[in-house]
Amino acid sequence: MSESKTVLGRKPLVFSLDNHSLADSLAKTKSVQRGKFDVRQFPDGESYLRITSDVEGRVCIVVADLSHPNAKYLPLLFLVETLRELGASQVGLVAPYLSYMRQDRRFVDGEAVTSRIFAKSLSQHIDWLVTVDPHLHRYHSLDEIYTVPSQVVQGAPALAQWLKSKTNLLLVGPDSESEQWVSDIANYSQHPFVIGEKQRFGDRHVEVSLPNIDAYRDKTAVIIDDVISSGQTILECIKYLKSKGVEHIQCIAVHGIFADDSDQVLIKAGLSQLATTNTIPHSSNAIDISPRLMTAINSMLQLTRSDFTGEVL
Repeated sequence: MSESKTVLGRKPLVFSLDNHSLADSLAKTKSVQRGKFDVRQFPDGESYLRITSDVEGRVCIVVADLSHPNAKYLPLLFLVETLRELGASQVGLVAPYLSYMRQDRRFVDGEAVTSRIFAKSLSQHIDWLVTVDPHLHRYHSLDEIYTVPSQVVQGAPALAQWLKSKTNLLLVGPDSESEQWVSDIANYSQHPFVIGEKQRFGDRHVEVSLPNIDAYRDKTAVIIDDVISSGQTILECIKYLKSKGVEHIQCIAVHGIFADDSDQVLIKAGLSQLATTNTIPHSSNAIDISPRLMTAINSMLQLTRSDFTGEVL
């Protein structure tokens, strides 16, 4: 990156610590421009950061998927706090995948409620937050734990749009929690759907059963999920579908974490296609979420600025 300061007009600047493809996609809309910085690690593992764009008085947007967050959180804080110290008028975070939402209560005495701790800490460093399909299980909204304005982008419409052009499909929701949004996707894309029942016995031990699908065995089954991490739920769906004579099986999801190379496990188990949105960079990214993210970012900018460009994005 350039050693000299960069003057980029008055549009918002977008920064990405891990060169997330979404930052490039947002910049291509011509509504924002890429911010520049240098980052490296010292031999002892500590981070070095130098921002080379002129950010004084500018709106700055940081794109960072927070999968595997423990390694990303400190570099993220260094970036957003430096932007603020250098005079950015506001610093918003676009976290396509938002981590630390799972532990939303104290299930056993002494447990850390990490979702609340993480949200409290992150809220102190940013002005607003945009994310995609956070795991809101016992929380009704992010406002319960985040103290900054937030916008949640729904991934289902992007999945539905992608499926609409496909033919001869049976959509499969792995459990009752997926029924509402799988049914909405099915209604929009005009495909039949079934919903399974899931029993979880541990982080990596689940059992899935589906209703009678004899009438659909000639169709391509498309398993739909919001997050694929260990992949055990999807794996059990694949096994069940194959046991019922379904030959063609695909899977699409909003977030593909794919812990322990679970993507390869799923392919070997019989998936003919695995597709995800680009919330987390992966070779399966086939569905672009950036147009919907830009709409949400626009909304946050209108809420939180008075007039820093003289034009509406």
